Amino acid sequence: MTDLPLVITPESAADSQAIEKLNDRAFGPGRFARTAYRLRERVLPDLALSFVARVGTFLVGSNRLTPVLCGGTQGLLLGPLAVDPAFRSRGIGEALVERSLAAAREAGHKLVILVGDEPYYARMGFRRVPVGRLSLPGPVDLQRLLYCELFPGAFEGVSGAVRSP
Repeated sequence: MTDLPLVITPESAADSQAIEKLNDRAFGPGRFARTAYRLRERVLPDLALSFVARVGTFLVGSNRLTPVLCGGTQGLLLGPLAVDPAFRSRGIGEALVERSLAAAREAGHKLVILVGDEPYYARMGFRRVPVGRLSLPGPVDLQRLLYCELFPGAFEGVSGAVRSP
């Protein structure tokens, strides 16, 4: 069997339905109750900063960045990052995140936050938000609230509630 190359491209509006199906496979219906989903309810992801991965014509991964406010500071919320279960542990998720972070940095954004697994995201420059600096609109394990400075010092002085812009 021929190995098909992985192709990462910016997300387009035409990808929406395939991404929803991927998120269903990766996370199930319970994902809508999560705090991070509540932040994304009324805000569309920035398609210039959101990417999909394909093997052939099959969409195998997706990562989105959505605008948020962290206190009074503009930021981006990473996720959902989803990789089809059959394609996990091949570096697809990390490649998608790196592509999104590079695009955000190029566009002049300074800060990205997420709720996720610190050992995984630390490889891409994320660190745990110090307790008490940020709050989210719903229950969240604060040990999983992470940030990434796209430019040095971008997180200095950032505090308050994370909310939709």
